[in-house]
Amino acid sequence: MSMLSHPYQRPHVAELVRRLAEPRRFIQVVTGPRQVGKTTLVLQAVAGLDVPPRFASADEPTLRGAAWIQQQWDAARLEGAVLVLDEVQKVTGWSETVKRLWDEDTRAGRGLRVVLLGSAPLLVQRGLTESLAGRFELLHVGHWSYAEMRAAFGFDLERYLYFGGYPGAAALTGESDRWRRYVLDSLIETTISRDLLLLTRIDKPALLRRLFELACRYSGQVLSYNKMLGQLQDAGNTTTLAHYLDLLSGAGLVTGLQKYAGDAARSRASSPKLQVLNTALMTALWGQSLEEVRSDGERWGRLVESAVGAHLANAAAAGDLELYYWRERNHEVDFVIRAGKRLAAIEVKSSRSPDRLPGTEAFGRAFSPRRTLLVGGDGIDLERFLDQPAERWLEGA
Repeated sequence: MSMLSHPYQRPHVAELVRRLAEPRRFIQVVTGPRQVGKTTLVLQAVAGLDVPPRFASADEPTLRGAAWIQQQWDAARLEGAVLVLDEVQKVTGWSETVKRLWDEDTRAGRGLRVVLLGSAPLLVQRGLTESLAGRFELLHVGHWSYAEMRAAFGFDLERYLYFGGYPGAAALTGESDRWRRYVLDSLIETTISRDLLLLTRIDKPALLRRLFELACRYSGQVLSYNKMLGQLQDAGNTTTLAHYLDLLSGAGLVTGLQKYAGDAARSRASSPKLQVLNTALMTALWGQSLEEVRSDGERWGRLVESAVGAHLANAAAAGDLELYYWRERNHEVDFVIRAGKRLAAIEVKSSRSPDRLPGTEAFGRAFSPRRTLLVGGDGIDLERFLDQPAERWLEGA
C-alpha cells in the first residue's frame, strides 16, 4: 500500500490544510529528511481543498533550471491550481525566481497558493533567508515517532527501537536483509550523494561518509573533534569536521549535541555528543538481526539511549525545545532539555538503576532544574516516554 493511500495522516496534514484554506498570505515551505512522507503529506493536504494540485519535482539526475519553475508557475496560474514544487533546492537560483514570481502575483492580486518541499533543510533555509524573508511559513516534518509507527504499521516497542521511524521501510521489516539494503541504498546513500555531495561543496567526500558511519557507531557518546580525526585517520581539521556534522544534521541523519553550560558561547565550544536521528541508521550499519541485537546487553542499551535521544532531537529540530547533554569531571547527564525558562534533566537506563544518580544530583546543584527524569529501569517506562510528545516532559518544569 502506498503512503498516499494509507489511512494514517500525520498531524502536519491538518495544519497545512488550515494554512492553505486561508486567503493567500505566505508561501508554505515543507522541509525534513528524505523518506518521512513529505510529498504524501502535502498531497493529502491538497486533496482536502476545492482546487486541484499541480505537482512537479526537481528530484532528477539532471538539475532543473529557473525556467522550469517559471513554466510550472505559469501552468498553475492558468489551471487555478495549488502549485507544489518538490525538491526545490535542487534548482539553481530557485529562491530568487520564486521571489520574483510571488511578488508579481502579489502586485497583480493573483491568489495562487504555493507549497515548496525540500529534503535538505540547511540548503532550503539558505535560500529562504537570502531571498524570501517575510514571504514564507515553515513546516518541519521530522522522522516518525513511536506513536505514529505503532498507529500506522502496528510496531511494538522492540520493532521500533530496531527498525526506527521510516514509513517507507515498514513493509520490509519481515525481511531483515532486504530492509537493511533499502536503508543503506535508498535512504543513506541517496541522502549523502544527492542531497549533500551534489548540492554542496564537499572537499573531502570520503571524510563526510566516514564521519557519518562514526556518528552511527558512537551514537550516545561524547567525542572531541580531535578524537574523531584520530578515529577517521584523516588529515582534515576540526573546522571541516564540525561543518560536515552540521550538514549531516541538516539532512536528518546524525547530529552533535552541545554541552549544556547555561551560556551559548561555552556550549558551542564543547565536544559534541554524537546522536543518530533515526535508530534504523545504527542497526542497518550493524548488520545484525533484531534477535542478535536484543541478546547483546551493551548494544541494546546503546539502542535504547539513542532512541530516547532521537525522540528528543527530532523535537529540537522542529523547534519544540532545545537539547543538550551535560558532563563535568566524572558526572554526566544523558540529556538536558530546555524551552524558555523551563529546564529538565533526563537520565536513561536500560536496566535496574542504583538508588542514587550522582550525575543528575550534581546537575541539580549546579543549575536547579524544575524536573529530573529517569527513563527506563525503575523510572518512567520507556514505552510511555516515547509514546508522548517530547515537549510533554517539560510540563511542570
